[in-house]
Amino acid sequence: MWAMNLLLACLAVISCSEAAKILVIYPVPARSHGNLGDGVVRHLLKAGHEVTYITPFTYKPASPKLRLIDVSDNVKAAPENLLNLDDIINKQMTFDSPLIVMYIMLDMMRMTIENPNVQNLLNDPKEQFDAVIGEWMFSEAVAGFGAVYNCPFIWTSSVDVHWIVTRLIDQPTNPAYSGDPLSSALPPFSFWQRLKELYAQLSVQLLRFLYFDGAESRLYEKYLAPMVAKRGLKPPSFYEIQYNSSLIIANAHVSLGQALAIPQNFIPVGGYHIDEEVKPLPQDLKKIMDEAKHGVVYFSMGSNLKSRQLPKEIKESLLKMFGELKQTVLWKFEEDLPNTPPNVHILHWAPQQSILAHPNLALFITHGGLLSTTEAIHCGVPIIGIPVFADQFINVARASQRGFAIKVDLSYTMAPELKKAVLEMTSNPKYAQKAKELSYIYHDRPVAPGKELAHWVNHVIETRGALHLRSPALHVPLYQKLYLDLLVVIIVTLYVGVKVSRIVKSTFFPSKNVHGKKKTN
Repeated sequence: MWAMNLLLACLAVISCSEAAKILVIYPVPARSHGNLGDGVVRHLLKAGHEVTYITPFTYKPASPKLRLIDVSDNVKAAPENLLNLDDIINKQMTFDSPLIVMYIMLDMMRMTIENPNVQNLLNDPKEQFDAVIGEWMFSEAVAGFGAVYNCPFIWTSSVDVHWIVTRLIDQPTNPAYSGDPLSSALPPFSFWQRLKELYAQLSVQLLRFLYFDGAESRLYEKYLAPMVAKRGLKPPSFYEIQYNSSLIIANAHVSLGQALAIPQNFIPVGGYHIDEEVKPLPQDLKKIMDEAKHGVVYFSMGSNLKSRQLPKEIKESLLKMFGELKQTVLWKFEEDLPNTPPNVHILHWAPQQSILAHPNLALFITHGGLLSTTEAIHCGVPIIGIPVFADQFINVARASQRGFAIKVDLSYTMAPELKKAVLEMTSNPKYAQKAKELSYIYHDRPVAPGKELAHWVNHVIETRGALHLRSPALHVPLYQKLYLDLLVVIIVTLYVGVKVSRIVKSTFFPSKNVHGKKKTN
């Protein structure tokens, strides 16, 4: 018995010695981003680490190893009525340019660092961390937290691999076959699409060079560099901290994204936000789904968009159309709707992952957010996508290309088109079959995404930054990558060669001018 107690004590000591103090920064006040941040924190806590979590979503921590830093004021950084559906439908507001997002995120990062709760954390000399994990969202000043605490910094990316993040650890992906994160184009690109993707990449690079890198550098120099100096260290430049990350952990998987060549320290672990075990449905909802003779259609516009924000004519036409279906319809809606048909059930709150896992679910009508799309593939459920903004368009386009989705455009008259899509998907088994095939690919991994995430964070901490994984491309200037120096050598060589040949010709083979007159009889 004493031997068993000794073994348990030794294991406890080993476990404690592997525990680390980690700072996690997810400042975006959008619930989908909060879900990803919560997933990171959940897996780190499960691995035994102590976590300090900078988040705009506060709650009572269930673990004594979790400390929340409230930045809920970040909601003020987003313009009012940013997601006004009338403006989006009428094309008065678009999100196909990174410029708007970059301005918003620059202001949001300033608010995050200026927040009194964050300032208290930064000004406490006793605070120490073994690693900092920060979400990349069109802003890179957050990397300065790694310099403050003199520890490895890890990026997380909420979307599939794209050129703006890969440039931080290697080099941008090729725009000839890899699109901008806000693009909806799918490879193989046409000639004009390739030009558009090249323009998008060059224009963002130019914007960063002319303004945003400088603005973020000033933010770093004003707020974070002094904190580095206060701890007796020499503050690195913004450029140095910008390109000094150990890893990028991405919410991405090849079943949903692209099979691109990626650097060794780009780790795709899509689906880590999903609970390992399916939680049971509430009894009333379980009864509805169990008794649905013709299957269930689940409709949700996600956490950022609200169904109550839909224009009145769209709500009324959708309600009428849903009432014409033979399937049972679950509609996540934030308020009660009058004159609801018998087959339509309004859910003020929907346990989405549990609904998607129910065997009677026929299809999922979604806005096409990556979290919802990933959850659909996790459960092997086909989708009808109604994209509204940002990466939703490319998510739905990829899902349609893979054969488990149908796209319906958001419009005042979309109800007939949506009904047509529901009838097609419920009568043609190919969509459900494809969803299950991709679900197999999604699940067929050597280790679950949460465990893989925790493994790589541990690896970075134990190897003090995982320098062995870093690409040599970071140390090669652009002119060398493009062989511009070789081009100069070739041009100079040709120029000198031409000059020398002319000199030799004029020296040894002078031209002879023959002057004579033709002899006449």
